[in-house]
Amino acid sequence: MSHESDFLVVTQEHLDGFAEISGDDNPIHVDAEYAATTPFRLPVAHGMFLFSLVRARVRRHWPDARLVEQRLMFPAPTPVGARIRVVLEERPAKPGELALATRVVHEDGTVGLTGECRMWIDPGHRAEEAT
Repeated sequence: MSHESDFLVVTQEHLDGFAEISGDDNPIHVDAEYAATTPFRLPVAHGMFLFSLVRARVRRHWPDARLVEQRLMFPAPTPVGARIRVVLEERPAKPGELALATRVVHEDGTVGLTGECRMWIDPGHRAEEAT
């Protein structure tokens, strides 16, 4: 089964807020003038900002799940202005575990984050419907 979020437009305000909370104020994330001098041309999202969106989506569907293992890769930058969505795909798992393939996908199909996670969960628990 697949779970997809609505699209979200990544804004500079998102990145500035994440930088303030995390302390990661690398200019590639928060300084448009600096970013213009790089191959990206625009500020790009923190990888952990994208991961936070994934975790929020997981929590929405499985509020009691406890993360055991997470693997992440960031195959493409996610610049300010990108329209993205989180995609979670359930994978076969042992009783008491939930396995998910996780992706943050840009509207044009570019993948900004890809990964897999494994969580402990009550075997009788089903995903909740997003509201």
